[in-house]
Amino acid sequence: MSFGAGSMLWAGIYGVAGAIIGSFVGALVLRWLDDRSVLAGRSACDGCGKALRAWELVPIVSALVLRGRCARCGQRIDPVHIRIEIIAALIGVSAGWVAGPDGWTGALFGWSLLALASLDALALWLPDRLIAWLAGTGLVTGALGHAPLLGDRIVGGLAGFGALWGIAAAYRHVRGREGMGGGDPKLMGAIGLWLGWRMLPGVLLAACVIGLGYVLLRRLLGTRVAADEMVPLGLLLAVAAYPCWMLMIASGA
Repeated sequence: MSFGAGSMLWAGIYGVAGAIIGSFVGALVLRWLDDRSVLAGRSACDGCGKALRAWELVPIVSALVLRGRCARCGQRIDPVHIRIEIIAALIGVSAGWVAGPDGWTGALFGWSLLALASLDALALWLPDRLIAWLAGTGLVTGALGHAPLLGDRIVGGLAGFGALWGIAAAYRHVRGREGMGGGDPKLMGAIGLWLGWRMLPGVLLAACVIGLGYVLLRRLLGTRVAADEMVPLGLLLAVAAYPCWMLMIASGA
């Protein structure tokens, strides 16, 4: 695949869209964690409760101008907002770069994974509603003719869910306790519905490498890692899955 001015244009378009979508994803993540509605009520400062004005809601830019603090009361704004906005913008840029006008499919995949990864990282929670959204959009984009083929996606969904469900069941049988959250096999199945069955071994391998690297880094920094410490597997799968999509598209698979 060749990259040129057209790719740069679409990278810019989807990058801007990503920053906007990231603002919504950040609100979704933090409001769900506080058991609040995502759609009800205007965005407001958590400190003074004042509704944010339009110029305070510009993704990324407002946070940088305000130095991460409320313009009225000066309280620190949760950095989760700008982090998610930046990552969502980068997802949009990369999707537009590798896929041009069809980058919306990968961007949608990446943004959905970002929401799930954020919730898993912050609360070890993979909501069924978001997994169902990811699975459904995977089937729809496949039905619209976007690679991989719909049949490969369906096999990938079944294989992804079945593989992790089998591992979890075997662990529970051998160790007598749960070793994996119930949402992880569902997420892997949804990822399979996006990437097809051929990419699943790569996703699992990359997730394992990332997880081992994280544990090794913590040990090198002197942090004790307990054998029974919960690991956000959903986060690792999400971080591994999006680069696998980019590799699949860039290679023309």
